[in-house]
Amino acid sequence: MNFEHRPVLLNETIDNLCIKPGGTYVDGTLGGGGHAYEVVRRLSPQGRFIGIDQDADAIRAAGEKLADYSNVTLIRSNYCNIREELMGNHVTGVDGIVLDLGVSSYQLDTPARGFSYKYDSPLDMRMDQRSDMTAGDIVNGYSQEELYRVIRDYGEERFAKKIAGNIVAAREEKEITSTSELAEIIKQSIPMKFRKTMGHPAKQTFQAIRIELNRELDVLEETLDTMIELLNPGGRLCIITFHSLEDRIVKNGFKRNENPCTCPPDFPVCVCGKVSMGRVVTRKPVIPSEKEMNDNPRSKSAKLRVFEKRG
Repeated sequence: MNFEHRPVLLNETIDNLCIKPGGTYVDGTLGGGGHAYEVVRRLSPQGRFIGIDQDADAIRAAGEKLADYSNVTLIRSNYCNIREELMGNHVTGVDGIVLDLGVSSYQLDTPARGFSYKYDSPLDMRMDQRSDMTAGDIVNGYSQEELYRVIRDYGEERFAKKIAGNIVAAREEKEITSTSELAEIIKQSIPMKFRKTMGHPAKQTFQAIRIELNRELDVLEETLDTMIELLNPGGRLCIITFHSLEDRIVKNGFKRNENPCTCPPDFPVCVCGKVSMGRVVTRKPVIPSEKEMNDNPRSKSAKLRVFEKRG
């Protein structure tokens, strides 16, 4: 299967990057190279693009898409390693960084990857297939309390306790090995009257397990300040999120970098010495147009926030 992934908020992201032809730009979640292609084709031969993704299929697909450009470097890694990867390529500062978070259409639509409840597949969900741990290890190995925490916090699932209890009861009879088995357990955990008015009952729990397995929120929170530090003066960080937990981390992180002062509100002047890293460009997140949402239903929950490093 080809690495198909329609880039979300493409024009809005490119516009907000304010690309300089001779600048250096990074895509930390390269995917199939949709955003990357639009960045690279705006660069001069003096410009540079670095794409990072932990998925080997993404690196392959993006490599094919960007094959005509000599100023492109692709790295198989997690963007949490962005500082080390840039230093290894003799880059100390960049003019723009893009993150398009979440799972790609390719990953969702490739049954063997185990991301989707729509197919009968092994419980995998690894974004980096070099990792030893899979979704199956979480489902069969976490305690009931740990499962409840993951499903409640990362899936924002109101029936998290019931789902966690039923997973534990089912695996005592037999190891849970497939997405369809897990989806059925989740479905049976949710009262019929709620199933009639909601989307697929497994959606939030699958999301929660995927986030836990790939440490998606931890990586974002731990790396956000680093990415802002790596920007050159006037450089921009553009982050596209797809659910409220990611968006909250980005919103709060940008706000903290814009106004890091920790002095009590009644102090006449700042004495903490913390200096603003820049400004939040998007006071409200940029969301897809009605047309984009109709053309690409998976874009409906997307939000773009942008931060600019002070000059």
